[in-house]
Amino acid sequence: MTIQDSHWQAAVSPASVADGNGGNGGNGRVGSGGASRSAPLRVDAQRNLEHVLRAAREVFGELGYGAPMEDVARRARVGVGTVYRRFPSKDVLVRRIAEEETSRLTEQARTALGQEEEPWSALSRFLRTSVASGAGRLLPPQVLRVGVDSEEPMTAVVAGEARVPHQRVGAPAELRVVEPSPVPAEEQDDTAATDLLDVVGQLVDRARAAGELRGDVTVADVLLVIATAAPALPDAAQQAAASARLLDILLEGLRSRSA
Repeated sequence: MTIQDSHWQAAVSPASVADGNGGNGGNGRVGSGGASRSAPLRVDAQRNLEHVLRAAREVFGELGYGAPMEDVARRARVGVGTVYRRFPSKDVLVRRIAEEETSRLTEQARTALGQEEEPWSALSRFLRTSVASGAGRLLPPQVLRVGVDSEEPMTAVVAGEARVPHQRVGAPAELRVVEPSPVPAEEQDDTAATDLLDVVGQLVDRARAAGELRGDVTVADVLLVIATAAPALPDAAQQAAASARLLDILLEGLRSRSA
């Protein structure tokens, strides 16, 4: 199983950006905004982009965000220069994948919240769907970084500090992940992470208020379940079975004993 902490630091460190600048040998390099150009892509260019994104999700999901761009290019069956033409540094690609996966988890949580009337059913549906999708292996560690202030609600750090609702005052300390290498705040988009923390917080609040969730369980616990209940195993069937079994055990641990 992979939790993206030290891997993330390697991915967003200045060294990785330097590698990205030199990795394409100066061929086809675009400016810092190259990965977000709005001009329509040719069919072959669009196909290559889709291959690169799919490969990046697979490689980073299996090896962590520290995996080299060469591994992504090899999995996508394109030259590494093709990868750098779309993503001028590894940092840009890592952030694209992390943001997309975070947004996908948010949509899964909203669907569960809107379609399940029973609080526990909504929370368990979200966990099962998210674990099955494997998105938890690609969550940025900032989403998991949670600390406790003795007089304040739980605080999740995404880009700087953002107060997150739906947390119990005085709850035990949760997973702490080392802050990634410094990146200018204006370059970080924490909207996706903030949305995820908010909607998962609503699921947690409902289940706790219904007496079906342990009183000490927080948003950080739920996200940690997602990050750890999807082990990366070489056999797909074995991985699915292991994930289902592990999630059943973790869900049982989250439930209130009186439920």
